[in-house]
Amino acid sequence: MEKRTDKNAYTILFAIAMVFIVGTILAFLATSLKSKIDENKRLEKQQNILYAMGVNENDEKSIAFISTDKVAGEFEKYITKQLIIQGDKITEDKEAYLLDLKKEHALAKDKSHKRRLPLFIGEKEGETFYIIPMRGKGLWDAIWGFISLDKNLIVKGVFFDHKAETPGLGANINQRFFMDDFTGEHITKGSVFKGITISKSNADPKNIDKEDFEIDAIAGSTITGDGVSAMIKSELKLYMPYLQKLKNN
Repeated sequence: MEKRTDKNAYTILFAIAMVFIVGTILAFLATSLKSKIDENKRLEKQQNILYAMGVNENDEKSIAFISTDKVAGEFEKYITKQLIIQGDKITEDKEAYLLDLKKEHALAKDKSHKRRLPLFIGEKEGETFYIIPMRGKGLWDAIWGFISLDKNLIVKGVFFDHKAETPGLGANINQRFFMDDFTGEHITKGSVFKGITISKSNADPKNIDKEDFEIDAIAGSTITGDGVSAMIKSELKLYMPYLQKLKNN
């Protein structure tokens, strides 16, 4: 006599049941953990913004963000104002740092849409910092970061990260030896916006010249470096009407 478990129908029903059970478990976990995931993302953004303006727990070589148990308080202490720039309209928004840049990029494909640009103003040791979030495309997937400027449009610090760049090569955009080189770089020549280029033919590998608008490339990561260059230029250019007013005042 043929066993019922040998029938194809049993196999199909078993597979359907397992998919339903696993799907239900995953949906439950996603729902129950959503608030925790959102909180972690919020704290991570605060850490990255503060890192770009030099508020961190670094030693001489390593990267150490403000710890998650302290970052909310430090963010409130150092970030004195959050703005959203949309065309000629500038509004304050205490949750501007939560604006989804990926969605804003998508909306900007419609030429009639005026993209919303978050800007964070920080104060530390009597100096004002203007921190700009950025998003771009690396070799394999998204790259992003924050760049901090003073009123003369000189870089005070940066933070970069990525989704899937090559380990040991493009993935090193989030390492100290690369990010620290940006400090002191100029992004304008007079009133002309120049940005910063990641160059494998840079004639200043020790990065002594801070007005050449170039940073030495990471060996073997040309496309990721090009992505960082393009991201800085395209994103900062959008802020220039606001930033040039700072420099001219």
